[in-house]
Amino acid sequence: MEAHKLKTIDDLMDALKNDERLELINGEIIKRPMARAEHGAIQTDISGDLRPYIRREDSNGWWIMTEISVQYNEHQCPIHDIAGWRKERVSQKPKGVMKMTPDWVCEITSPGHISKDTITILNLLKDNKVPYYWIIDPEEKALTVYQFDYDSYKVIASIQNQSKVRLQPFPEIEFDLDFIFG
Repeated sequence: MEAHKLKTIDDLMDALKNDERLELINGEIIKRPMARAEHGAIQTDISGDLRPYIRREDSNGWWIMTEISVQYNEHQCPIHDIAGWRKERVSQKPKGVMKMTPDWVCEITSPGHISKDTITILNLLKDNKVPYYWIIDPEEKALTVYQFDYDSYKVIASIQNQSKVRLQPFPEIEFDLDFIFG
């Protein structure tokens, strides 16, 4: 019996010549689900709320990217819905596939793919010590905020049916969840 060979970033780059919505997770090339309007609207609204951080030139500024590929290692290159890097760590605007671990990732769940965001990506980010991870569930109108603490994540906010909130790592921003969830 032949051992299963893990796909690499090179395999992903070859496959991308034919299809743009692919990512590499746990050595498997996975087709991303079709983007839905709710998904895109949430990405746009959160990114818009974060504009004050994006425009900051000092060390408190952030690079915020949507639909960004992040290469964690040879067998892991997911596309994050939204990810951010503190400008104090990444001084130049990112280009291409990011090879530096983000400071924050936000995933918006899709029906049929919830376990990818709540288990697979959560474990990948935990293993790479990403400081903050948000999971947004548009169907449940819920948001969970995780913070990396030593060797695991702890939930620091679990929000549903709440209108205005301030969340880490962006304490200066008041997010209007009623607006974000429509």
